[in-house]
Amino acid sequence: MGVRHVRVLVADPFESSGLAGLTAAGCEVIADPGLSGDALGVALAETAAEVLVVRSTKVTAAIMDAGHLALVVRAGAGYNTIDVTAASARGIYVSNCPGKNSIAVAELVFGLMIGLDRRIPDNVDALRAGHWDKTEFAKARGLYGRTLGLLGFGNIAQEVARRAQAFGMDLAIWARRFESPGSVDFARYGLEVSGRESHIAVAATPAEVAAQADILSIHLALGPETSGLVDAALLAELRPGAMLINTSRAEVVDHDALAAAVRDRGLRVALDVHPDEPSTGSADFSEPLMALPGVYGTHHIGASTEQAQEAIAAETVRIVRTFKETGRVPNVVNLARRTPATHLLVVRHRNRPGVLAHVFDRLRAEGINVLETENVIFEDAEAAVARINMDGPLSEAQVAALSEGNENIVSLQLVAF
Repeated sequence: MGVRHVRVLVADPFESSGLAGLTAAGCEVIADPGLSGDALGVALAETAAEVLVVRSTKVTAAIMDAGHLALVVRAGAGYNTIDVTAASARGIYVSNCPGKNSIAVAELVFGLMIGLDRRIPDNVDALRAGHWDKTEFAKARGLYGRTLGLLGFGNIAQEVARRAQAFGMDLAIWARRFESPGSVDFARYGLEVSGRESHIAVAATPAEVAAQADILSIHLALGPETSGLVDAALLAELRPGAMLINTSRAEVVDHDALAAAVRDRGLRVALDVHPDEPSTGSADFSEPLMALPGVYGTHHIGASTEQAQEAIAAETVRIVRTFKETGRVPNVVNLARRTPATHLLVVRHRNRPGVLAHVFDRLRAEGINVLETENVIFEDAEAAVARINMDGPLSEAQVAALSEGNENIVSLQLVAF
């Protein structure tokens, strides 16, 4: 059997270890980190790349149509810059690298949290301006014993929660996965649940978290349910002077309402994500919220540590190598969660040529579409069982005709979902 040739186009900055790993996996690698828009489409057409690796570059339907893609890998966790619906309609896998940047983002959350509490950036600015004001900057509440509210409880929030316990903080958590708050086993997430002065509370709503929180940290994926979720009503639940930290997606927060809360109620805010961020690494940028006192910002650098980027590069290589060697794709985000099939046909058969071809031909003749199939081979390869998911039923007569049409079919079973 010949070695499968896979051509990979890398359209964003990518670690040298990742490029070397892709090459070592037997891929032909074309790295052009300046590609985007029409230029990316042209490159896909010219290179005939089967795999596209991106970070922040947008991948639209038009870009997909320009080439012959089979797989788009987001070298990171979020994939909102990829038109996943368009990819699904074209049979293109979309894969990501979840959890590989969780520690890096959690570390930034605590950097921002401590920075807000001790006003570290303002301290530095005053000293650089030649001004000493120990009396003013000595005012800080500290983090020990305070309540950290978490909206969302994915990989990053879990890392934040574990570090919060080390700081002696209480936790108030809301996540859609916690439908029965009283039954959550936090020990499985690496949290201490007994023998501590601090405690963990699970809230029924985001507003309930905000009402308990001294510091609210947002860890939500962007979707129809979360866009604008942190609005004026939720911000009103925060006590005056509370902190808000967002390292997830800017669109989760109503920034006009947040600016009003900063002005009117003294909220202190730290943001790593911003509306209308530049698409390049260096550019002019203005966000009115950043001009308000008590608001700090970083340049969407949550995942940008060497450790995180190396881990993401290694995971990207694993995804592409698995695709190349097996045809399977780890971490796929756009497969159907549940097959739309209505019926299952189970075919026990002798492992001989033409059995499944016969079954598929008869199904086609009956107007039945095969949605998914697998064929499991028994030891010694003398027999097999095929499971065929279909979009419609078969009559008893049709099942009988299938069975009688090939002597190597042992039995047939039809199951309705």
